[in-house]
Amino acid sequence: MGAWKEGRREDPKPCREQDQGLFEIIGRDGRARLGRLHTSHGVLETPALLPVVNPNIRTIEPREMWDRYGIGALITNSYIIWKHEELKTKAATDGVHALLDFPGIVMTDSGTFQSYIYGDVDVGVDEIVEFQQSIGVDIATMLDVFSRPDMTHEQVEHCVDETILRAQQSVDASGTTMLNGPIQGGLFKDLRTKSAKGMAAFDFAVHPIGGIVPVMEQHKYKDYAKIMLATLPYLPPHRPVHMFGCGHPMLFPMSIALGADLFDSAAYALFARDGRLLTPWGTEKIESLMEWPMMMPCVANVTPIDVKALGKQERETLLARYNLEMTLSELSRCKQAIRDGTIWRLVERRSHQHPALREAFLWLSTRPQQAMMKLKMLDDMILNDRDAGRERGEQAGTWEEGWSWLVHAQETPRKGGEPWGGEDTFVRPQIVAARRQVIDRWQPSGIGGTGQEHVLVMHGSPGPWRDRLSDIMVRLTHHAPGLEVMILTPVGLVPYSLEDLNPYAHIDGPDWLWRRRPNLPWVRRELDRLSLGERKIVTVDMLGEGIQFRCMTALHEAGVLEGTDDTSASEKPLDRESREATKLLIYRRLVSDKLTVLMNVDFEAARKLLLGATFVVNRQGRVKNAITPEGDHLASPRLGDGGLSLTGAGAVALHKLRTVDAPTGLGISPERPVTGVGPAWLVVDDDAEPFVRQGRNVFHGFVLAVDAWIQPSQTCLIVNKQGDLLGHGLSNGTADEFGGFKKGIAVKTRGGILL
Repeated sequence: MGAWKEGRREDPKPCREQDQGLFEIIGRDGRARLGRLHTSHGVLETPALLPVVNPNIRTIEPREMWDRYGIGALITNSYIIWKHEELKTKAATDGVHALLDFPGIVMTDSGTFQSYIYGDVDVGVDEIVEFQQSIGVDIATMLDVFSRPDMTHEQVEHCVDETILRAQQSVDASGTTMLNGPIQGGLFKDLRTKSAKGMAAFDFAVHPIGGIVPVMEQHKYKDYAKIMLATLPYLPPHRPVHMFGCGHPMLFPMSIALGADLFDSAAYALFARDGRLLTPWGTEKIESLMEWPMMMPCVANVTPIDVKALGKQERETLLARYNLEMTLSELSRCKQAIRDGTIWRLVERRSHQHPALREAFLWLSTRPQQAMMKLKMLDDMILNDRDAGRERGEQAGTWEEGWSWLVHAQETPRKGGEPWGGEDTFVRPQIVAARRQVIDRWQPSGIGGTGQEHVLVMHGSPGPWRDRLSDIMVRLTHHAPGLEVMILTPVGLVPYSLEDLNPYAHIDGPDWLWRRRPNLPWVRRELDRLSLGERKIVTVDMLGEGIQFRCMTALHEAGVLEGTDDTSASEKPLDRESREATKLLIYRRLVSDKLTVLMNVDFEAARKLLLGATFVVNRQGRVKNAITPEGDHLASPRLGDGGLSLTGAGAVALHKLRTVDAPTGLGISPERPVTGVGPAWLVVDDDAEPFVRQGRNVFHGFVLAVDAWIQPSQTCLIVNKQGDLLGHGLSNGTADEFGGFKKGIAVKTRGGILL
């Protein structure tokens, strides 16, 4: 089959001394993140795969992994080295990198998994950590206590408590070596959370999620997802999360979407030994194949029939390369999905490829709705029996807490279309986040007069809706100023003032998706969420010609326009002065509602800010700039996603609107929405002030405090310790993430405020 010809890749350069052990985020899609882990044997880009290398059985040589596959880190077992006298001597003399002939990052396990397979290991807590340090590993692992799925709650809790008791002892023994702090807890959510909180208190570099191999072996992927959401929200975000023992590519998309950074795989070799091939949808046996399930470079010139004719060792090596290439390919696919903002859509697609994975996905996507329903049902119970209500509320809210952690990190609005994926589309975290933002922050105009008892729901056509409705909106705003106009989209109702906002106006799907008749009970529930539940509904189909006539006729029949002196007044052309004045009202609403929804500005404050403002409008009727009466350019609606770009003058204006105290610390994200208080503030130290005023980005390590409601890609105001405005930009994290990161960009500054 041809041996691989060696081509040496340059050895890695150590990171800067001050960066040793630090982790930074360089890209994200919700909780999925692209990162860099800095070590003395190079900077590891994450998400990353660490192939498991048995120092006694090397199916693929570590040097080949570095040179041929570009693998930057691997994991081997320190207990095996410690037990094998020859390996131990060489490692102690030359170091583990020389032992393995691998120039990159070497992580070692402690023997915990061996205790699960073979029973207790005869090595001490200090002893195994000190040994790992002595042989020069980059990331060592403490000797934790493995918990099996068949253990009772009491037994697992003992494992958790004992691991936490060993934590400080292990950290002390590790010296300057980066150390893994594994999380145990079995299948018990409360114990996973207890373990995460307990281990988070110690100075670990990485947190592996342990005890998941038996869960994966039994295809209990729903339990796997439960373990992640019971654990990750309580771990320090500045420490990478390692799914200990997870090496099947089928699990990568879901794991990464939920926040995993590192994986290790012995599966590439173990499955090859058994004649099995890894794929993103499961495994295939070579004996049953006539064609490759996916073409990989190592088998480009051979067929499965050729491989089956090989000798055992040669076949095993070739299949191990195939499995490794397949695993790296899926990991690369996930990384690109993060860059594209499509990781959750990849999770959707992969969920249809294995029943256990689909079960896990459905649990993730349906539990949030069930939890919210349970919480609402508990309201009356809490009033009647507070103790029982509180206890049940905590149980129902356990999931909602983890789901909110996931949703709060989503970036919205986003650029690009949102492909329709059936019912799964509704529960994409970015769509849930976008809906929550509108529901929590948008408010009806509150203008009295004609139309205030009704809501007009337009349906039947995809965007851009401005092309069809701009003239109608002028008439409606003039004749029925109290009427709220909503547009029915596949993912919910959206006010006309947000008619170009992603994802509402950017759903890519078949024509029938938009032409479906409105489901009035569902529309009523949507209106309830938007504080319009008491209004009478008038629906009008936008599809086809004569939309203006249909609209006015429907409103006349509903009695919306009966108050006018002449019932035909709504059909007559408006004079130029009335038309221009009405357009100005509409433009003001378009910008003020975006300030409210996208920048968390109080509704009344946003309206007052734009009193007397003028607007630059392009030929298509889109507002380009909002200008104050004094001539200051406040903001510009964005074409790509319907968002709003703030200017320096706008930042100054919003800074003056602040009515709450400045933040004083680096806290955690809020459990409940914080609305109407303006963009989040981020306080930086004195050293950063001159650079921010010049428009330079803010880096972690210079941040002193943030508001709890800060979110990724959301506009924030950068201030000094006295609360003086220094600049404005887009946040690169949530409140819980700002507390620990010491490297990387915290805010992408969009403008500085000079003195």
